[in-house]
Amino acid sequence: MMGAPRREALLWLAQRASAVVLALCVVVHLATMIVAVRGGLSAAEILARTRGSVVWAAFYLVFVAAIAIHAPIGVRAILAESSGGHRRRLDIAMAAFALLLLAAGLRAVYAVTAG
Repeated sequence: MMGAPRREALLWLAQRASAVVLALCVVVHLATMIVAVRGGLSAAEILARTRGSVVWAAFYLVFVAAIAIHAPIGVRAILAESSGGHRRRLDIAMAAFALLLLAAGLRAVYAVTAG
């Protein structure tokens, strides 16, 4: 089993790495939406273009994975500072939160890209 300092260092690294991925994904997503809307596309037309797209599916899967990694680690850090104990329960709760985010995100990716 991994020691607590090593685990905390890996969580810190995972959160920072996922933040970089999230920043890139947000920029690409927003830029694409701005260009599409300024180009006169409606939401329905944008969704029609994402249907069956492997590229957009892969992009949004990376986006969802980064969210499912980043958010629970941040929430865990905040709750760990304020709770002062029960690390094991907190880790289990945050793992469940990560799975919930992943499931919801996968459902959204499927809805947007499934052909």
